[in-house]
Amino acid sequence: MDIKDISIVITTYKSEKKLYTCLNSLPESVRIIVVENSNNVNFKQKLNIKYPKIECILTGENKGYSVANNIGLSQVTSKYSLVLNPDTILEKNTLNNFLNTAKEYPNFWLIGPSEYQGTKFSTIDKKVFEVDNIKGFAIFLNMEKFEKTFFDENYFLYFEEIDLCKRVKMNKGKIYLDKSLKIYHEGGSSVDEKYKVELEKNRNWHWMWSTFYFHKKYKGFFVSLIIIIPKLISSFIKTIFFQIIFNNLKKDIYLNRLSGISNAILGKKSWRRPKID
Repeated sequence: MDIKDISIVITTYKSEKKLYTCLNSLPESVRIIVVENSNNVNFKQKLNIKYPKIECILTGENKGYSVANNIGLSQVTSKYSLVLNPDTILEKNTLNNFLNTAKEYPNFWLIGPSEYQGTKFSTIDKKVFEVDNIKGFAIFLNMEKFEKTFFDENYFLYFEEIDLCKRVKMNKGKIYLDKSLKIYHEGGSSVDEKYKVELEKNRNWHWMWSTFYFHKKYKGFFVSLIIIIPKLISSFIKTIFFQIIFNNLKKDIYLNRLSGISNAILGKKSWRRPKID
């Protein structure tokens, strides 16, 4: 078992600055697949010049986290795969530590780093322990457990890793957190800062859509409706309020939340895409 048993999949979207920092923290000997959620040929050319060994796939359009990662994972032939966000930085021995944990717990389905997962794990004495969920910024997959079925492609943004973990647990699979794994995650900063406002609107839309879809998938329509109704009412009231006081930014954010909820309830696909060049 060595580094060649791992392939790394990184999904990007206008993440060039963050991506280079991430790539510089990865060993040259590992296979890296970058899936760019666009048809940006210039991005691919620059990446290939700077990192000739890296494989870059252009999706043609912004297909979201789930579809893009599935595209990357479909190209993996190694025993393990590490799905990474572009705003992450690995310490020198991180990949070897993943392999050591995989060797110690060969029945695993998913492994994640415990850092940045919340302070509740700081009191646990064990280095490695079983959990129900891990965060999506760094997911180590035992490829043979999934039979080419990974993320639910109905999600564009949010809940993808929660859904994946839910299905693993439903199949009696093992998910572990390893406190020794060191991955720095900047969080919410993969895309250039100049797109901040539009992305905030997009995030609010998809958070609401994905919330309803996830609950409907596992609990049914009516239970999901009960869960989402308070958010629907709150979004409606706040949209009106911020319109009255002429706060257009806040009004647009809550209008997007309202739209995301409404579209999910009506059974429409997760169609909204960020309006950026």
